[in-house]
Amino acid sequence: MSRTKTGVVRRRRHKKILKLNKGYRGTNSRLYKRAKEASLHAGQYAFIGRKLRKRDIRKLWIMRVNAALTKLESTFNYSRFINALKKANISLNRKMLSEIAIRDEKTFKSIIDKARGAGK
Repeated sequence: MSRTKTGVVRRRRHKKILKLNKGYRGTNSRLYKRAKEASLHAGQYAFIGRKLRKRDIRKLWIMRVNAALTKLESTFNYSRFINALKKANISLNRKMLSEIAIRDEKTFKSIIDKARGAGK
């Protein structure tokens, strides 16, 4: 069996990693070993960041709904409002509630009234 060399394959692999790391500081964009480690770390941070973004957006929706409830001077706070919605069988997710609260105050007020009726 003939001996195979890894020259072309290795060069291609190295170029691919170094191309990914363009713009990184110092040797992280120049030396293969450091570049590979840097890209692995970057991948981990990106994965974590995608999870954190979902968490942050959900927090934002909750804050918006709570702010709208406070603005309308309702007796509800956020947690009581969500509980009343569940009792009233109104199944709107937090994203839709926040959009309604921002864009259509009249509709949001009617949702609050329906939730208040079921909460008693």
